[in-house]
Amino acid sequence: MKPVPFPRHIPAAPTNPADKSGKKAPFRIRDLFDDQTEGSEDKKASGLDEKLRQAYFWITNTAIISPFYDIEYHEQPPQSFFFGDSKVQVDLPTGQSYSSFVLIPLLTLAVRKRCLIVGGPGRGKTATSILMGLLAGYDLKDMKRAIQHGQPQMTVADLLGHPFPGDLMKSEDPSQIRISWRKWLGMRVKIIDEYNRIPTRTQSALLTVLADNYAEIMDQIYECPEAAWYLTANDDAGGGTYQVIEALKDRIDVVVRALHFNTRFLEDLQHRIETGFQPEKNIPGEIVFTEEELDTLYQEILAIRIPVLIRKKIEFFARQFEFFEPASTKLEYMTKDTAKLSGLDFQELMSQESGKDQIRDLGSQAKNGLSVRKLMTILLFTKALAYFRGHGEVEDEDVRQIIPFVLHDSLSPYLESPYFDSEENGPYRVDRITWIRKTYDLSCQEFERLKLQKHDPVEETEKLFRMGLEDLSIKEVEKRMFQIEQILKEMSKTQKLYGHMADDILKLKYFHQRYTNYRRWLQWK
Repeated sequence: MKPVPFPRHIPAAPTNPADKSGKKAPFRIRDLFDDQTEGSEDKKASGLDEKLRQAYFWITNTAIISPFYDIEYHEQPPQSFFFGDSKVQVDLPTGQSYSSFVLIPLLTLAVRKRCLIVGGPGRGKTATSILMGLLAGYDLKDMKRAIQHGQPQMTVADLLGHPFPGDLMKSEDPSQIRISWRKWLGMRVKIIDEYNRIPTRTQSALLTVLADNYAEIMDQIYECPEAAWYLTANDDAGGGTYQVIEALKDRIDVVVRALHFNTRFLEDLQHRIETGFQPEKNIPGEIVFTEEELDTLYQEILAIRIPVLIRKKIEFFARQFEFFEPASTKLEYMTKDTAKLSGLDFQELMSQESGKDQIRDLGSQAKNGLSVRKLMTILLFTKALAYFRGHGEVEDEDVRQIIPFVLHDSLSPYLESPYFDSEENGPYRVDRITWIRKTYDLSCQEFERLKLQKHDPVEETEKLFRMGLEDLSIKEVEKRMFQIEQILKEMSKTQKLYGHMADDILKLKYFHQRYTNYRRWLQWK
């Protein structure tokens, strides 16, 4: 069979023709008053989402052999097949689906965050990272020279730069010492190869650049631009020549795996060898983004809407994990953070749980809760995924697909949980992606079982509160306080206290205290 030549251009056909989903942003009154000038219309129809999809499909069809569709979408029920003794289910997606190994790094470029790519040697981790730099408009030679290769002898000077020797000898004031900064610090795409081989002290210097966008040597500061970061490692446990410091791991926004090579595509490798094809030297100019386009792209992603119901489902999911009843006798301190700071054995503390259904209690499956940083990352990447798909607002499936990649390294499973003991759930001990996605599915099922999409007393209380306190009478304030007390009284009839209830109780307490303070002011007035 004659091999198909490698395309050197982008097809004119749209990547997402007519968007058959028919999903359109809901009508809003304020749309009637939006600026309809020519410039504003151009901004709304920049076409950068199409360009982003073109980049994705060029990479997956031409540059990186990644024939996987692990981010699945279905427009109608798929055909499913079951294989082997364990009845492995394989669905044939009925909607446009994607390879996480390409899509997640591409979304990272769009939102200028930090992506860790993990996998064995030779899986294309660094090659994919380089492609992202080329899409941002950098020259191949500059991109390769800018890669910081982790190795045990790497010093802070190797990473950031060094002072001019003459200045060290002559200057009497540190502020007069000039620094020869490394060029990679000023780039909008940064690649750290094998970051878990960098010494601990140098990791701390890297953390400052990665987290705060500046580098410091001898009181001299170099301000770095906002950038997309790509870090690679051969495992995702933080191991390597040096253990990765917790603060550095915590700053990583998404984790994606470099999947294995499907040997059914060996002919494609043979064709590359015989033709000398190098994708990084043949990127079509149509999919290269300018700095201004990337800035516009980011602003358009931020404008994607998250419907209230979907945000409520994310809230409900996030509430499941931090609450830990054995940690204290005071609700505010009943957290897994309290347990961690105590230094006591987590398994021993978990054994003190008061007979709750540990299959239903999703919090029993994890050893920690979610940080504010991770919650913000979930919101941002779900917006980015919806934008990439050509939609004006986030859908349920966008959240379901993106959450595992955001929480992969931050939500630690409690492997001794009874949930993992069943034969059906055993594999979740190994694969965090499917475990986190399954946990989100269970959370949504519980959300619907409680009918929170129809009646949420806490949300109703919040709506009243957000109308403002100004001009409220003492009588009205006391009426609202009484309503809060009645909600709490009804909740107290539940025999067991679950994570999602704890945050609800604390928020009601917050509203009650605000009303109490306002009533005191009215009485004083």
